[in-house]
Amino acid sequence: MKPILFLFSFLLIISCGASKVSNTPISDTISGAEGLSAGVVQGDENLEATAIKADLKGFSTLSAVALSMEFLASDELQGRDSGSEGIAKAADFIQAAFETSGIAPYFESYRDTLTNFDQPAFNVVGVLEGSDAELKKEFIIIGAHYDHIGLIAPENGDAIANGANDNASGTTTVLELAKYFGMEKTNKRSIIFALFTAEEKGLMGSKHLAKKLKEDDLNLYVMLNFEMVGVPMVDKDYLLYLTGYELSNLAEISNGYAKEKIVGFLPKAKEFNLFQRSDNYPFHEMFNVPSQTYCTFDFTNFDHYHKVGDENEELDYEHMVAVINKMIPVVEGIANAAVKEIEYK
Repeated sequence: MKPILFLFSFLLIISCGASKVSNTPISDTISGAEGLSAGVVQGDENLEATAIKADLKGFSTLSAVALSMEFLASDELQGRDSGSEGIAKAADFIQAAFETSGIAPYFESYRDTLTNFDQPAFNVVGVLEGSDAELKKEFIIIGAHYDHIGLIAPENGDAIANGANDNASGTTTVLELAKYFGMEKTNKRSIIFALFTAEEKGLMGSKHLAKKLKEDDLNLYVMLNFEMVGVPMVDKDYLLYLTGYELSNLAEISNGYAKEKIVGFLPKAKEFNLFQRSDNYPFHEMFNVPSQTYCTFDFTNFDHYHKVGDENEELDYEHMVAVINKMIPVVEGIANAAVKEIEYK
């Protein structure tokens, strides 16, 4: 990997005081090895030691979100199809983000090669050990899939399904949470940060990892997954919905730590059985612990699902920043609770 000191200086310059996203694609400015750490440099806002007591509006910034999104959903990555050269570049980016954030590899390396897929493909898995001698033996998984569907039938000469909302948005959310906890180290429980491949092929990456961790007898407390969080919902009095909402008390716990109603129930999510259609589900099946997905795709707010139009300009980065910053005290509260509060009903 090339030295990244120049990159840090560049990012710090453009991050300070950023109030809006530039119209110039950042992937045109930062590419290759220099782009690998694009989303992992903190903005200029001050942080307090304990997130629950802090003003979190400023931890994740528009510039940090934009840097990550503009690389992950760039044409250079060709839609991040599992087993492709493009998704390998995305994996390099994620690994560099983990390294810069102080997140260690969970296995011997960050790359967890799938045994249930017919092409070379891998999850990217990191871990941050908890600070409490006993609670660190319990694990939280924060996850999202980083693959998409690659090249599809062209529309207006464009054949790249960039997958900005699906699921560069969830990947960026996980990387920003990893950055926060890697820097602040406020978690008493241990946190696994997992970016899954081959979700679009039938949840193959998460199925592989869930089976592997179960065989290793991982003491899993809860799995929190992020899927399609790039645009706000329409006419809702909450920020995100939770798949499998009625199955556990996770929504109640989340809202308690957020100190506001950020998580609600979306009937369409139940109607279309979204609980079983993302990477939370293999962990539910394998561990039988609360494993659910946070999402903001409400079936009315995004017309580009699995289309070439799923590009960054269709997303709302301010919304993404709000999701990330409001989820920090939720994850922190879950990580630090004296007892396991989240449970299936």
